[in-house]
Amino acid sequence: MIIKKQPSLSDPITSLTGIGPRLQERLMHIGIDRIQDLLFHLPYRYIDRTRLISLGELKAGEDAYFQGEIELTQIRYGKRRSLLCRISDGTGAVILRFFYFSKSQQNKLQRGQLIRCYGKVRRGSSSLEIIHPEYRLLESGVDVELEKQLTAVYPSTEGLQQPRIRKLIEQALVILNSDKKNINELLPQEILLEQDLPTLADALEYVHRAPITADLQSLIDEKHPTQKRLIIEELLAHQLSLLKLRNELKKEKSPIFNKSQYLVSEFLKKLSFKLTNAQKNAFKIIASDLNANSAMLRLLQGDVGSGKTVIAALATLQVIEQNYQVAIMVPTELLAEQHYKNFSVWFEPLNIETVLLTGKLKKSIRNLIEEKLKNKKSIVVIGTHALFQESIIFSKLGLVIIDEQHRFGVHQRLALIEKGKQYDEYPHQLIMTATPIPRTLTMTAYADLDHSIIDELPPGRIPVNTSVHSNQRRNEIIDRIKNVCDEGRQVYWVCTLIDESESLQCETVVATSEHLKQKLKKINTGMIHGRMKANEKEAIMKDFKEGKINLLVATTVIEVGVDVPNASLMIIDNAERLGLSQLHQLRGRIGRGNEKSHCILIYQSPLSNLAKERLEIMRTTNDGFVIAEKDLELRGPGEVLGTRQAGIPDFRIANLKRDSYLLSKIQRIATQLIERNPKNVELLIKRWLGKKHEYSNV
Repeated sequence: MIIKKQPSLSDPITSLTGIGPRLQERLMHIGIDRIQDLLFHLPYRYIDRTRLISLGELKAGEDAYFQGEIELTQIRYGKRRSLLCRISDGTGAVILRFFYFSKSQQNKLQRGQLIRCYGKVRRGSSSLEIIHPEYRLLESGVDVELEKQLTAVYPSTEGLQQPRIRKLIEQALVILNSDKKNINELLPQEILLEQDLPTLADALEYVHRAPITADLQSLIDEKHPTQKRLIIEELLAHQLSLLKLRNELKKEKSPIFNKSQYLVSEFLKKLSFKLTNAQKNAFKIIASDLNANSAMLRLLQGDVGSGKTVIAALATLQVIEQNYQVAIMVPTELLAEQHYKNFSVWFEPLNIETVLLTGKLKKSIRNLIEEKLKNKKSIVVIGTHALFQESIIFSKLGLVIIDEQHRFGVHQRLALIEKGKQYDEYPHQLIMTATPIPRTLTMTAYADLDHSIIDELPPGRIPVNTSVHSNQRRNEIIDRIKNVCDEGRQVYWVCTLIDESESLQCETVVATSEHLKQKLKKINTGMIHGRMKANEKEAIMKDFKEGKINLLVATTVIEVGVDVPNASLMIIDNAERLGLSQLHQLRGRIGRGNEKSHCILIYQSPLSNLAKERLEIMRTTNDGFVIAEKDLELRGPGEVLGTRQAGIPDFRIANLKRDSYLLSKIQRIATQLIERNPKNVELLIKRWLGKKHEYSNV
């Protein structure tokens, strides 16, 4: 008789029973490749099925596990067809409602049938009801045991049901329990003792098989000691992955650029304004970074209008002076054109060639630019994603500047660095963002970069005055537009949606534009939104910048856009729908001239308490860093960083907003591990990030 050897945790998921190609594909879709991955596929909530409650105890808004007899089953026709089952147990009754159901399901849910259900209770039109409960039919007289532990609920994907995930995780736990040494304890003993943490094996078993005696609320809030153990390890893995990336890049050589002898001083002489102290300090640090033979990896943060572009120009000059190339990457063609115009005006008197590389260039012009880049020509190239194209070959790239970093992922940034590698030398990197990032997030999402902040606005910059008004005052606001345009200034009207939506009370760009044209017949009104072609958008923005359009009705596409100093009024419709950072970015489009500028936030009643708080913050402060911290507090890190921030994988159990108090501790542990337990670093990263950490393989 052949005894089948029990698989180990490091074996492929197919080593478990009952996993065919289709199930394997679904599991891989949620990051489960090996048996060990099942243990780290953590519950996001728990169901208490250890006791039944009577129907008389049901309360709207609460989850309930109960049992009763079906009194009546019928199909209700209305706006949506639904199957209704009335259940009672002598103490009360409840309706089960199914919008999706089959004929066989209808036949099974018959009068007199005993049924056990779990679901969220809500108040229906005439009684309490549960929509699409989990249920099982019971045989009369057969006593079905209750669960002996809390039931875990896991992240899933289409076609992968909770019972199937639970069975697979149960198999993985059996393997773990056969020998606790099956799973490596990668945190040193002194850290476990210092933080009073359980072992990894014990923590994993507890969260998957939470006992009846567990403090359910602390598990729901993810504050249980076993969860803290896993949170610390996950945050640590993310921190280590970025520090590893940083250390690898720092080991690489980069060209040394001596401090500028003449270009920087010539440039500053010709500037029409003086640098602020914050700008001077930022450039001093960057100039020093460029003068080292390890790659500069610096994030330059500055609020809207703080003058980051000038710092980028100064860094460019230090590199160009030694006959190297500089690439400046921006997320949109509009922004690329704006940078190109600025740099051309600044650099032409210094005989520095600046070129624009976007997707819509004529082939002949593109070929000419490609030739210059290949032939070690000292040149400044400003472009969009077009810089990634295979035909673009840099021969002497000394510096990469990336503007609006949150629009690009870590992958894209590294791809451009890799493109510029020459003779085992990597270009320096300067990353810029006008979206202030809270300290909590810079400690995690940007742990691979040094940080500089320009925390001072140029003198004479008049703060924008912000006021908040109900939708009922719309006509007064429209009259105000007329007055502003009559005085020769321009106006933005920002809407949050392009098309009508039944579920959202939002004024649309198209409808608003038509309405304003009717109300303000003598005012030239333009419209811009994300679904327009790039050349249409650029033509509209060009006309607005040149004063041919007085009022521009737009979506948030203008958040990162062209400077129009003559625009002194912005109206943001349905402002309660936008996050603080986005509102602040939009507001930054005005206040760029010498006139006092005003931002009007229009809201729809009634406002939630959260929306009231957000709008009040916008009304009372212009400080982007204060706003960013508040945004993180109110909305969480995913929203603040933006979904496009590739390379910052989703957390399985950690939450930057909730767990920020652990971050300084995590930084200390990360440094300690790199110094004392370097072998464990790679294992920790692989355990928690799996294939997602491959972006660090520079």
